[in-house]
Amino acid sequence: MTSQAADRPETVGASSRSKLTPEREQEFFDAVIEQLRECGYDAVTMEGIAASTRCSKSTLYRQWKTKPQFVAAALRSNRRVRFAGIDTGSLAGDLCEAARAAGDISVHDTRLFQALGHAFVQDEALARALREAIVEPEITALENILRRGVERGEVPAGHPALEYVPAQMFGVLRARPVLEGADADPDYLVRFVEAAVLPALGLTATTRPRPPSDA
Repeated sequence: MTSQAADRPETVGASSRSKLTPEREQEFFDAVIEQLRECGYDAVTMEGIAASTRCSKSTLYRQWKTKPQFVAAALRSNRRVRFAGIDTGSLAGDLCEAARAAGDISVHDTRLFQALGHAFVQDEALARALREAIVEPEITALENILRRGVERGEVPAGHPALEYVPAQMFGVLRARPVLEGADADPDYLVRFVEAAVLPALGLTATTRPRPPSDA
């Protein structure tokens, strides 16, 4: 019996979703994210979340019918598109700022993806929910950055490296902890973009604006 089946109440009922305050919903979501990072996906149960937030398990099932749906809702609630709003005026600058933004929260993301790794492969519904909640919004924002670079004439529309930039950016976030035992921090990611991504696009680091001084 799977953990999802084991923590399902015998009768969920057909009642409609009860109304919860945004603050109460966020309390549930925060508990899910905390348990994911600390214990992994398989250890997260409706019963455990109910106990830690002092509510009934039936309440959680009325709101979110399955554990994957509950986990996906928690991920969406805690998610900000890290590449949204980046616009330095140049593609090189935008990509370096995107790298810096990704590195700022890579520690938390890496742990979360590690916690969800096996479940992601085994559970198609969860994988789909994770792509919708985390991956697709980031890719869309990154594609908008690339599109603006093409529109400004910095890179030809048919440049063969354009379609691989998302894979480069997301791949290095996941790969460095495995290969080197260290997180892909902002400094590492910016150096990666300058050494690998920009040259592939025919750009150089000298074409990007310098970050503002702290002085």
